[in-house]
Amino acid sequence: MSLLPYALARPFLFGLDPEHAHEVTLWALARLQNTPMQCAWAQRRVDDPVTVAGLRFPNRIGLAAGLDKNGRCIDGLAAMGFGFIEVGTVTPKAQSGNPRPRMFRLPEANALINRLGFNNDGMDAFIANVKRAQFRESGGVLGLNIGKNAATPIARAVDDYLLCLDGVYPHADYVTVNISSPNTEDLRALQSDEALDALLGAVQERKIALAKQHGCSVPIFVKIAPDLDQAQVGVIAATLRHHRIDGVIATNTTIARDAVKTLRYGDEAGGLSGAPVFEASNRVIAQLRAALGKAYPIIGVGGVMSASDAQAKVTAGADLVQIYTGFIYQGPALIAAAARALATPRP
Repeated sequence: MSLLPYALARPFLFGLDPEHAHEVTLWALARLQNTPMQCAWAQRRVDDPVTVAGLRFPNRIGLAAGLDKNGRCIDGLAAMGFGFIEVGTVTPKAQSGNPRPRMFRLPEANALINRLGFNNDGMDAFIANVKRAQFRESGGVLGLNIGKNAATPIARAVDDYLLCLDGVYPHADYVTVNISSPNTEDLRALQSDEALDALLGAVQERKIALAKQHGCSVPIFVKIAPDLDQAQVGVIAATLRHHRIDGVIATNTTIARDAVKTLRYGDEAGGLSGAPVFEASNRVIAQLRAALGKAYPIIGVGGVMSASDAQAKVTAGADLVQIYTGFIYQGPALIAAAARALATPRP
């Protein structure tokens, strides 16, 4: 158990502007990770190994991409007991993202809205941070999430994804192709049938070449939105199968506002995460499982605020579960509680 209960830190952090609180937390984790001070937040990792997409995960609970966009705090976050961590989204070139303010708390709904816009330091800095991390050496699984620069026309998006794939491939346990953030103009258009077919065809072709070059095959996952109807999910599932993509992550944030429209900040532009996206995410997971069959790897994410929420993701069809907003609201205790809830009983 960590020496510093999150209940003591949360009032201070929630007293700050959300993005400033985020920056303060990452700064502290980056400075203090792999030092004796790490005991302030470290907790034992639940041991519940499972193999998904050919990878051995120490347990089923992971950190979703977006919290550590530059991969600065991988080891500090790992000390909290995650079985896997996904960092990014990284783009080929550094970019500042959208104007501030661009992150909003909706505590009445256990939710966040962000329109950060893939703010990151670029691929070179990202890879340097990833290479310094020790998480993979301890058996953890590291996912690297890639996207396109805002300035890159959507017609040239494939170029950005391939540049990122080339860069991160040797340093990743899996790579996530993020086509579902609502905060980069036209990005979600890549989920349409023709655009998705072209993108995944190019990604898979490059993966085959990189596997030969590096002597290892790194699984590719695709992250999709919750704002899809059943027909759209069916098209995506068929395209994933056609191009032999290794897995899917469902889902990203939502642009729907029905659950929060009466709340302060409820009408802010951006992606809504947390409890309001839970049901939509589970619906997409269940549709994917029905379309893709029992063996296809699915990572479920969206609105996991408790251990029972994590169990519901698995019931819907997920093999693994990621958290982000629930982690912000509940702290590291959620990691251990969810991992224990999903642990396979030992004979």
